[in-house]
Amino acid sequence: MRYVLAMDQGTTSSRAIVFDSDARIHGIAQQEYRRLYPQPGWVEHDLHDIWQSQLAVARQALVKANITARDVAAIGITNQRETTLLWDRHTGEPIGNAIV
Repeated sequence: MRYVLAMDQGTTSSRAIVFDSDARIHGIAQQEYRRLYPQPGWVEHDLHDIWQSQLAVARQALVKANITARDVAAIGITNQRETTLLWDRHTGEPIGNAIV
């Protein structure tokens, strides 16, 4: 059987859900990550925290579904629409925190 891995990267947590071809859920994982408040009314995220939490929940959801990445036929991604971030094009590293 082939599966879809849905990955949701929200403003408070990362989530991953494994579905089969009949849209039945086989594994779910969610992990919150820290928010940074450099000034009153400002919210930022450390991009390494986001990346690590998304990797962790993807792996956890696969384990809970008792499948491997080779069983995944497709990946669907949702993300933070209102958040801005910049990456260095040469190194792939973030230039600063994500601004929510």
